[in-house]
Amino acid sequence: MAPSALIRALALSCHPIPTLAVTAVSGGLVALAGLPVGRGALVVATVFTGQLSIGWSNDYLDVERDRAVHRSDKPIVRGELEPRVVGIAAVIGLLSTIALAVALGWPGGAAAVVTVFGAWAYNLGLKATVLSWLPYAVAFGLAPAVVTLSASPARWPGAWVLIACALLGVAAHLANVLPDLGDDAATGIRGLPHWIGAKATALTTAALLLAASGVILFGPAGRFDPWRWVGFAAAVLVAGAATRLAHRDPSSRNFFLAIILIAAIDLVSFAFSGVRL
Repeated sequence: MAPSALIRALALSCHPIPTLAVTAVSGGLVALAGLPVGRGALVVATVFTGQLSIGWSNDYLDVERDRAVHRSDKPIVRGELEPRVVGIAAVIGLLSTIALAVALGWPGGAAAVVTVFGAWAYNLGLKATVLSWLPYAVAFGLAPAVVTLSASPARWPGAWVLIACALLGVAAHLANVLPDLGDDAATGIRGLPHWIGAKATALTTAALLLAASGVILFGPAGRFDPWRWVGFAAAVLVAGAATRLAHRDPSSRNFFLAIILIAAIDLVSFAFSGVRL
């Protein structure tokens, strides 16, 4: 395979939309926390390599299930990548993340490693249990802490920030799994969304999105900044529209894209509010 074709196939296999979205959000959090450029770049690089390893490990571990349900959207199923190549890429990504986390130091690097190990635990089997939501809650909840714990001096973000991000994480899990409920059930995967069903999953996702935006609106002490009200209203509209679409067509990926949009809305409204991360 030509190097350019290999790079393209690996890029498509890393789950590029979530990988780039999470990396971009980490960059936004770095800016809000006021980290120096070099330190901030190290945080973003650590998050990026971690996301690469998570996406590749997912495709490697799920290859037989994906083939069984004909997931032609995945390069490994289309035969463009050998499973061994994807597995090696996942390990390289994980080792790179650990190396960057060591360079980042304690405690920020440790928090980054915890988020990635949690996601690997999900890929390795936790997604097939009723605790499938837990790695997402931990990874998203710790995302702002990875940034602030990498500052000098290290500090924890406000509890409301951790709670809002954890809620967004669980919502992301539910929205991401919703289109695949049928395929997952056919291959033996029964996480929380499979237990509660498609309709309850869509409604729970909407409730979590609104709860996260509400925490961001009411969480910071002091007056209610108008920018946060605007952000909350926008999040409500997006969540409502996405829930309606998901109820009509559970197989659509639009709900997950709505999570990314709401996370961006929350980040922007938070930035304009002037509240420190």
